[in-house]
Amino acid sequence: MPGNRSLGFFFALLAVTIWSGNFLIASGFVNDIPPVTLAALRWITATAAFLPFVLRDMRRDMQALLDHRWELLAAAITGITLFNTLVYVSARTTGTVNMALFASSTPVFVVILTRICLKKRITPLRWAGLAIALTGMLVVATRGSLDVLIHMAFHAGDVVMLLAGLLWAVYSILVKRKPATISRKAYLGATFFLGTLPLLPAALAEQYFAPTWSFTPAVFVVILYVGILASLAAFSLWDFAIMHIGPDNAALLQYFIPVFSGVGAWLLLGQPITMVHGVGFALIFSGVVMATRSH
Repeated sequence: MPGNRSLGFFFALLAVTIWSGNFLIASGFVNDIPPVTLAALRWITATAAFLPFVLRDMRRDMQALLDHRWELLAAAITGITLFNTLVYVSARTTGTVNMALFASSTPVFVVILTRICLKKRITPLRWAGLAIALTGMLVVATRGSLDVLIHMAFHAGDVVMLLAGLLWAVYSILVKRKPATISRKAYLGATFFLGTLPLLPAALAEQYFAPTWSFTPAVFVVILYVGILASLAAFSLWDFAIMHIGPDNAALLQYFIPVFSGVGAWLLLGQPITMVHGVGFALIFSGVVMATRSH
């Protein structure tokens, strides 16, 4: 439906805007809280806030949830347990430019998996739009400097970020294939709950070898942001978007993350917005429009 399609693009863009702040947090608080602990506190917060509102839906759909438990578990592990944990781990071992570069693999993975799993044709125009959007993302991430890209050093965290991108692509495909017998709220509630469980013992184990950290007011605000906004709100928006515009179209909007992160850095940290950001935004916008209109 046209209305739902427009709303799908709007919701995907809103989710990407929220996640831009998550990337700032991943880089800015990398030394304030261990990565697995941050992921665990994030999803504990999101799950605790969400479950009271979806328990009735989950009870009603319980038989369907049990019938599709392996698909649910796969979505929970890829999208909840591992993806953001790997993003936080990557932030500790690589730079922001590298994170942005390897995060750009996600839409490519989604487009390819959409072709394989959902049998959706990839047109030449879609590939061209993807390439233009990727170029725009690189322009923003490298501040328009080819020298930054050429002399960029690679780290172990880059491989971690690449793996995170692949897992997010798998999660997006699984969401699109959500069984019709499970409501969207019950599906999200189940994946939140199942995905949070493995993070609890992992976070406890991390305390034995991670540097000492303090639960400061700043950390508390960060946890509220990543738990309520970047998890509960953004995942709800993203899942709605995937159902109405497909995982490949939604994924293309992730190229706006470095642009929105730049705007956030300008508003919160006073970092300037330059002509490079404008050029990058124009390339990303034109590439996304081309790719999403190519079918």
